[in-house]
Amino acid sequence: MKDTIQAFVEHRVVQRFIIGLIVINAIILGMETSKSLMQAYGYWLTLANQIILYTFVVELLLRFFVYRLRFFTQPWSLFDAAVVLIALIPASQAFSALRALRVLRVLRLLSTVPTMRKVIEGLLSAIPGIASVASIMLLFFYVFAVVGTHLYGATFPQWFGTLGNTMYTLFQIMTLESWSMGIVRPVMEQHPGAWAFFVVYILITTFTMLNLFIAIIVNAMHSDEDKSAKEDRLEMKRVLSEEISAMEKRLLAEISKRR
Repeated sequence: MKDTIQAFVEHRVVQRFIIGLIVINAIILGMETSKSLMQAYGYWLTLANQIILYTFVVELLLRFFVYRLRFFTQPWSLFDAAVVLIALIPASQAFSALRALRVLRVLRLLSTVPTMRKVIEGLLSAIPGIASVASIMLLFFYVFAVVGTHLYGATFPQWFGTLGNTMYTLFQIMTLESWSMGIVRPVMEQHPGAWAFFVVYILITTFTMLNLFIAIIVNAMHSDEDKSAKEDRLEMKRVLSEEISAMEKRLLAEISKRR
């Protein structure tokens, strides 16, 4: 029975059906934000939402029955369980904020669609490198904030009056949002040489450090792809060796019969 349920849960048609339900559920959750749609079709939307939720619960229970304790060693299974459990929280006043997190059910696509899952796994494997780059970036960010506060705090207190204001201003400049006309050019009217400070800052933080973030993520994803390809090759070799061994045994059995 366990093997039958496992084959059913892992069947490609069932997996595609779950993906379809997740997409439909995402559309319904979006429709529930419309007051006019809720007034006209609120009962049916709520009913469909509940049916889909209970379908997810049943699918989760079947997976738990199949994998037992192994279920708790699979990160994606724990992620699915957490998302579904949040949706089961009663709609009382104390938990009304958590009920808004029902939309997290849409994130089940990340664990159900293999290509999305690979992207997330690549991002997770890149976290150590990202943390190192973020630490270096924070160090530069702090140094430039201290320097900027000393240089321009007296003339532009609204942007550089305190360390906190300076860090926020530098963050805005780093995103390149209205950095030239909104901040740098007004500062240059009082401090003509300020362009050097801001150009160096942008070159270091925006063009260098952010590109390092992208490079680390891309490298991690390529490494995961290479690892996956290597595992596929090893699995293929194992299957071929098993088939060859089985053929050899059959040939030996035929030879022994003829003798």
